[in-house]
Amino acid sequence: MLTLGAQAFNTAGAKRKTLKDILQDEEIPKVFFDVRNDSDALFAHFGVALQGVEDVQLMESATRKTTASRKFLNGLTKCVENNVLESFGGNGLASWKLAKEKGERLFMAKHGGSFDIFNKRPIPEDIISYCVGDVQCLPELRDRFWTSRAYRWQDLVGEESKKRIAASQRSDYQPHGQDRIMAPWSKEQNTVLDQWNYVPPPCNYFDESFDPHDDGDDDWYDDGPTSCRDIINDCDYDYYYSD
Repeated sequence: MLTLGAQAFNTAGAKRKTLKDILQDEEIPKVFFDVRNDSDALFAHFGVALQGVEDVQLMESATRKTTASRKFLNGLTKCVENNVLESFGGNGLASWKLAKEKGERLFMAKHGGSFDIFNKRPIPEDIISYCVGDVQCLPELRDRFWTSRAYRWQDLVGEESKKRIAASQRSDYQPHGQDRIMAPWSKEQNTVLDQWNYVPPPCNYFDESFDPHDDGDDDWYDDGPTSCRDIINDCDYDYYYSD
């Protein structure tokens, strides 16, 4: 991007499609974690109006079971920690977090870093590892949330993703506002999500009040064991049991 600029988005490939065409195609899914600032940069600098976005941050929020638990959004690190990924294996999570921390020290002002590090050539290895770490977990997270949960909330996530993109393209968009940590769900949406994510509590078989033999019929009466003689009439009994 530093060298090619807009050409990276506007140069057509063998199928006469540009990167901009793909990013703006509603039918081609694009997976992001918190699309807002990425959408802001693409639109402001290159005129790319994202479509077909699936926001993993919103997916993770939508799958939580209660309104209270959905109040605040999680960052990528917390999301990964709460959903251990098979692709990491062994010490993969610790290595992934370390790579993110090393990268952040190079560009975050509170650590004495600067975003100018992204323009340095060759790109520092710690920055490459940081960037790889930001996207390598998205396919597995997306598939876990998108395919293992009730499909009904997917429309809500899609709707809120579009609202995020529209807001990021406005001239008054604030990329670092305090309200960014708040979940977008309305009271009505939270009520619906509570219903869809509800999981009935398991039966407590150790509860003293629980009787596995109680079928609720207190009028049933057992007059003793039932024998074959009880269900075979007298005239047939000699036939079945004669020598």
